[in-house]
Amino acid sequence: MWQRVSARLADERGSAPAEFVMVGVLLTFLFLGVLQLALALHVRNTVTDAASEGARFAALADSTLPAGAERTRYLISVAVGDGFAADVSARTTEWLGAPVAEVSVTAPLPLIGLWGLDGALEVTGHAPLEQLAD
Repeated sequence: MWQRVSARLADERGSAPAEFVMVGVLLTFLFLGVLQLALALHVRNTVTDAASEGARFAALADSTLPAGAERTRYLISVAVGDGFAADVSARTTEWLGAPVAEVSVTAPLPLIGLWGLDGALEVTGHAPLEQLAD
């Protein structure tokens, strides 16, 4: 009787489908995790670039801070969606002793698709203010 039981336990017939399912599920989750990480980095880089571009636009001699904030909102909404451009602010400050335009963006950090934690991603762009010579 023990020989039959040990022979059945040593038999590997039917194990390939089970192994395929287990490895397939693991690889699927790994692939989706890498894809989500790439999406989160894309959103972060896009929002950072838009904040920098908005600061450069606001720092122009013939532009204003609200125009820089509006430019930032436009760039973010075109690239990743309106939900990421909800909290944009612009102000004048000093950075390293020079007057600069600062545009700050607070956006959601995508965790599942484009849905994620509101306010988890905060970026700031700076640009030196242009001044017309007298």
